[in-house]
Amino acid sequence: MIKNRQQQIRNSQRQGGATFIGMLLVTGSLVLLALVTIKIFPAYQEYYSVQTAIHALNKEPLSSMSKKEIIDAFNKRADAGQVTVIKGSDLIITKNSTSETVVSAKYQVLTPLFANVSILIDFATASDGK
Repeated sequence: MIKNRQQQIRNSQRQGGATFIGMLLVTGSLVLLALVTIKIFPAYQEYYSVQTAIHALNKEPLSSMSKKEIIDAFNKRADAGQVTVIKGSDLIITKNSTSETVVSAKYQVLTPLFANVSILIDFATASDGK
């Protein structure tokens, strides 16, 4: 019984929990992840607004619209969706192999994180021409 008790004492002395440095590293990682998420969320939210505005153009007869009419239609939708990263003049308007008008957009967003560290995100979306 005494041997058993001595072994329990030795085992409890060897056991250890999380160290302060370990907890700081985990907390720092979580804070950094939260910071990045909070900083890039608005860029993705605006991307989905751009994507929605471009896909909404498919409800209109794009093939019969002029370039200016397509740009104006996008600008109206972009204003409603509070899109500021891209304008109608930045759209790429082309015809596909079946002569359907395709509207696409490519742009970049530079989001500062802290000090001289930033994140550059490339976005691209297009109407499907239907």
